[in-house]
Amino acid sequence: GALVESGGGLVQAGGSLNISCVASGIHFSGKTMAWYRQPPGNQRELVASISSMGVTWIAPSVKGRFTISRDNAKDTVYLQMNSLKYEDAAVYYCNVRSGYGVDYWGKGTLVTVSS
Repeated sequence: GALVESGGGLVQAGGSLNISCVASGIHFSGKTMAWYRQPPGNQRELVASISSMGVTWIAPSVKGRFTISRDNAKDTVYLQMNSLKYEDAAVYYCNVRSGYGVDYWGKGTLVTVSS
């Protein structure tokens, strides 16, 4: 499978971005999709996930500001990020785990937040 993220960029604090991830080569509609992020010098962390049934989980640090959604017809998962803070700056990665327990990652999309 392949995952391709897009939509990152430079945004002012308090602004919004909607990043997306297009999947190919996987049974997208049957998979839980997730967004992770990795700030500079820090470990990768789970931000949000959405199950095949649309059940979502949002990290406490972004709850109320970020929303994850999916469009199975487009094999795409989205992360709507509102009220962005300086500490949200990171490379955001799309993730899916195969039925064999193998994690697939995109190359990431960079989100930069200016104060």
